[in-house]
Amino acid sequence: MARRRQNLFEDLIEITSKLPWWVGVVLAIISYVWLHSIAASEVMAAVPPGKMGEVISQGLFKTLASVGQYLLPFAFLVGAAMSAYGRVKRQALHAQVAGSPDRGALNDMSWQQFEALVGEAFRRKGYSVTETGGGGADGGIDLALKKEGETLLVQCKQWKATKVGVSTVRELYGVMAAEGATGGFVVTSGIFTDEARAFAVGRNIELLDGNVLHALIRGMSAPDKTASVSPVAAGSSAPSCPVCQSEMVKRTAKRGANSGNEFWGCSQYPGCKGTRAI
Repeated sequence: MARRRQNLFEDLIEITSKLPWWVGVVLAIISYVWLHSIAASEVMAAVPPGKMGEVISQGLFKTLASVGQYLLPFAFLVGAAMSAYGRVKRQALHAQVAGSPDRGALNDMSWQQFEALVGEAFRRKGYSVTETGGGGADGGIDLALKKEGETLLVQCKQWKATKVGVSTVRELYGVMAAEGATGGFVVTSGIFTDEARAFAVGRNIELLDGNVLHALIRGMSAPDKTASVSPVAAGSSAPSCPVCQSEMVKRTAKRGANSGNEFWGCSQYPGCKGTRAI
């Protein structure tokens, strides 16, 4: 079903709701002070010759400011309230999943709640998160992350029964190239196919399945028992994990198209499955 076309007032509320709540409050104060000063100004009673057009314009602007001094701050305040309410809901979702013994809580929410939860998880990892509105339960880039000058894209898939395949990862990789992003994440409440995991290796794409996301939110980690680890060469420094910021170690892929190739893997695997190309 086509989305209902919004008016300018509704667009302003929606944009403000995506900003921190205090930004909306500041904009409301600034807009009121500015427009009130215009609305309270006096229009020339006597019109000098050749100034009629200017006086009419001032009068029209004054009339608009008289209405806008209340309407514009109201829109900013409504957006600020929605932003604050959204923040509270995201925190509640995060607490709910963090207190759950298994990943089942991820399947008991809508895709909108799932995206909000993922955004909150990345915020708590120090990322600046922008909700891009990917277009629904199964479409587009959902979040844009910024940290230390890097931009990363996130695609969320709350698929309970179906495995996330390689086509989804390829789609993200193409958008990363088009947008100039340095990396990306595909996050699902389910699992990924082997082909999807193989394609992600070496392309700075992190695949977070339901178990990893649940562990990430709960702050859990476990030692790696499945991949071979080689020490970092003397004199060199290991990079930090793009997901949890832990130190990374060199690993060797054991299966898939990249079998035998080395890559950086998170030292907290399998609690975190962040990777970087060598």
